[in-house]
Amino acid sequence: MKSLLEMKGVVKDFPGARALDGVDFNLAPGEFHSLIGENGAGKSTLMKILSGVYPAGSFNGEVKVNGSPCRFQSVTDSASVGIAIIFQELSLIDELSVAENIFLGREPSRFGVVDWNELRRAAKKVIDLIGLNVDVTAKVSSLGLGQKQLVEIAKALSQDARILVLDEPTAALNDSEAEKLFSILGELKKRGVGLIYISHRLEEVFRFSDRITVLRDGRTVGSFGRGDLDETKAIELMVGREIAAKFPLRNMSLGAVALEVKNLNVWNSDGARVISDLSFSVREGEVLGIAGLMGSGRTELLMAVFGGWDGRVSGSVSVGGVNRKITSPADAIRNGLALVTEDRKGLGLVLGQTVRENISLASLKLFSSLQLMLRRKENRVVAETVSGLKIKTHSAEADVSNLSGGNQQKVVFGKWMLTSPKILFLDEPTRGIDVGAKQEIYQEIARLARTGVAIVLVSSELPEVIGLSHRVIVMREGGLAEELHGDQITPEAVIAAAALPV
Repeated sequence: MKSLLEMKGVVKDFPGARALDGVDFNLAPGEFHSLIGENGAGKSTLMKILSGVYPAGSFNGEVKVNGSPCRFQSVTDSASVGIAIIFQELSLIDELSVAENIFLGREPSRFGVVDWNELRRAAKKVIDLIGLNVDVTAKVSSLGLGQKQLVEIAKALSQDARILVLDEPTAALNDSEAEKLFSILGELKKRGVGLIYISHRLEEVFRFSDRITVLRDGRTVGSFGRGDLDETKAIELMVGREIAAKFPLRNMSLGAVALEVKNLNVWNSDGARVISDLSFSVREGEVLGIAGLMGSGRTELLMAVFGGWDGRVSGSVSVGGVNRKITSPADAIRNGLALVTEDRKGLGLVLGQTVRENISLASLKLFSSLQLMLRRKENRVVAETVSGLKIKTHSAEADVSNLSGGNQQKVVFGKWMLTSPKILFLDEPTRGIDVGAKQEIYQEIARLARTGVAIVLVSSELPEVIGLSHRVIVMREGGLAEELHGDQITPEAVIAAAALPV
C-alpha cells in the first residue's frame, strides 16, 4: 500500500511529561484512517506535529509526505504540501465574518486589494457544499457552537487538501449535520484525499473507517482493519482495562422539588424570542434530561435560569419552594446552583491559570479570612479534589491549558463541587472526551444524585440522555415538545418529538 503520509518513531516531551513515546502512523491516498485513544493518549499532539504547530526540532522522529522528508516550521509550511487540520478547539476569529474566516490569509485580490465580491462568492460556494445556511457576511461571534464547527470544516475544505485531519468534528453537530459531513468526506475519499479522523464516538469510527490506530499513554498500541476490532476490544486497548457497565444505576430515592421554573420566556439581544413559555421542575436526587436538536433552546434555557443570559428574560424561578430572583451567576451560586457549560475553554476555565486557581475560583470565600487567602487550606482541598476526580496532572500548579480535554472537564466539575450545589446544570458534560473519562463523569453524576443533588442534563448524545435520566423533556423551537417517563424514553420517541413539526 502506497503511503501518502508516514510518521515514524515520533517522540515529544513537555516539562515533566512525555506526550509521545515512539509513535508510528501512516496514511494511504483515499483512506479513512481513525486515530483513537483516551484524552492524554497523544492524538492531538501527534496532529499538531503534522500541522506544524510544534515545529521540527521540538520533537524527535520522522515525517514524510509522498515519500519526501518534511521539516515543518509553521502551519503555513504544512498547508503548502496539502495538509489541512480541523482542531477540536476552534481557531476562528469571532470579530471577523464567516467569509473572512474561511479564506483568512488566502483572500482573493485584484491589483493588491481584496476582492470582496469574489471572497463572498467563494465562501458561499463552500458553505453551500456542507449545507450551512448562514450569511457569509455575518460575524462568527453571532453563530452557535455547532455552526462555528461547520465554518471550521468549510475553511479546511476550501484549501483543497490532500491530507485532511478532523479532530472531533461532529462533537457540536446534530445527526443531520453529521450525516452531511460524512457524505462530503466520502466524496473526498473518492478523489484520493487521505482522511485522519479523531473521535470518541466509536459508532462513527467503526462505521466509516478503513483502518483504526489505537494510542495509549503516548505509545502506539496497534493498527487494525475495521473487521479486526470491535468496540469492546477497542475500549479495552485504549484504557488498558476492562470497562464496567456503561451507565451506573439510577438513584431511586427522589426528594422534594429542588427547582421549579414557570412560564420562562427568553429573548436574544436582537429581540427575537428563543424560548417561549416553558415550565419544568426537577427533584432532589433526580437527573432530568433535556433533549432537542441544535438551536432548540437547550443552552439558552440553562443560561437564562443561571442568570448568564445577556438578553431579556421573564418568568419565575423557585429554589426549594421559595421564589428567587436570579439575574446573575453570582445570584445563582448564592442560591445553590452550578453550571458546567458546553464551552469549557471559553466559559468554564480561565486559561493561563493553574489547576488550583481554576478549582478554587468559585469558592474563594472558603479559603479566605480577614481578606487573606488561607493557602494551606486551599492546597489541601484542591489536592483532595484532584485525587477524588482522578484528574491527571503532574501538579496542581500546572497550567490548566496543558491538560487534556477530559481532565479539563474534571477541573470544571471540581470547581463547582466545592460550591456544594443543590442544583447542577450540565450542558454537554462529556463533549470531546474519551470513554474512560466519560465513565468517571457518569459515576460522578450518579454519586451526586445519590447525595440529593438535583441535576439537569443537556446532551446531544441520545444514549447519554436515556442512560442517565429519570425523566426527559424534549425541546423544539424554544418550547416544550414532549415530556417522557420510564419506558417512554426511547431514541425513537426523543427523535420524533425533537424533529417532527408542531
